[in-house]
Amino acid sequence: MLRLTRRTQILLDEQRYQRLRARAAAERTSVGALVRDAVDRVLEGDDSDVASAEAFLSATPLCVGEPEELGEELESALARDRL
Repeated sequence: MLRLTRRTQILLDEQRYQRLRARAAAERTSVGALVRDAVDRVLEGDDSDVASAEAFLSATPLCVGEPEELGEELESALARDRL
């Protein structure tokens, strides 16, 4: 089981707190557990962003030539598509 060692305090308006409390009751869990789940969902994207960046940076470099050559290739491809 996860050992909870840090305490934090947040301020919520009454309507938000009541909605959170009702949701916790409906799911038979605590308000704190719902808040921790919400924090996990927000932070979840951080890991995927890091993984995506690492995958991109570790990819094999592509030889794409000079900008002028790329421009010519794009123009040729566009001309073929118009036919």
